[in-house]
Order: sequence, then C-alpha cells, then structure tokens
Amino acid sequence: MESITRLPERQAEPVKITINLGHVDLGRMDLLVREGFYANRTDFIRTAIRNQLTSEGRSVAQSIDRHQLELGMFDITRADLEAIATAGEKLHLKVVGLARIAADVSPALALSTIGSLNVLGSLQASKPVKAALKDRIT
Repeated sequence: MESITRLPERQAEPVKITINLGHVDLGRMDLLVREGFYANRTDFIRTAIRNQLTSEGRSVAQSIDRHQLELGMFDITRADLEAIATAGEKLHLKVVGLARIAADVSPALALSTIGSLNVLGSLQASKPVKAALKDRIT
C-alpha cells in the first residue's frame, strides 16, 4: 500500500445524498432549525450522521480491522500503477472512504495492475476505466 497516496482528510468534494423523511420527522427537524439549534436542515443531518458514526465508532473500527480495510482517501496515480506493473504485482485495495484513479490512467494500465477494488464510499475514475474494471470492483 506504500505506493498509493493517502489524501489528507477533507481534500475531496462532499458527496450529495438524498433521503426520504416522514412529515413528522421533517417538521421536528424544521422546528429545531427555526429555534436556532441548527443552521439549516443540512447542518442537522450532518450532525445526526456524525453523532451516529461516533456512537458506532467501535463497531466500525472492529469491522475495518476484521475486513482489512483502509480508512481514508486514496489517490491512485499512473506512476503508482506503472511501479506496480514494473514490480510484477497487482493492486488489491479495500477502502472505506474515497478511492480516486487519476484521469491519465488508461483502461489497459488499470486492467494490467488492479486485481480488485472494494470501495465503501466513493470511487472516482474515468468511465472507460470503470467499465474496464467492472468485474473487479465490489
């Protein structure tokens, strides 16, 4: 894993998600926003998610260890993959967070060097690279 660049926390753009809430829950959330407990709905939702992740932190850490996952954000560059190819190795990356394959990585280079990608979070790569690796991405 030493050849893959770990990105500093917060360097990646946030990912937009959509949720469905019941009317009562939405009203209760809006009341807390109106009363000044939260700046807006997004602030409330982010805070709720962070609090839940904190309360489940031990379970998350145990699962990461058990499944031998890497936590964070990773940049996979063409130079990284060329070094892996030169060494005659294959990359098997398990990430909780973000894995980003550089735009200058060709589908052929990705296929010859990436054995598997297991990403819980987001995988950013060109459409041709994602298509080439479709059987290796879980």
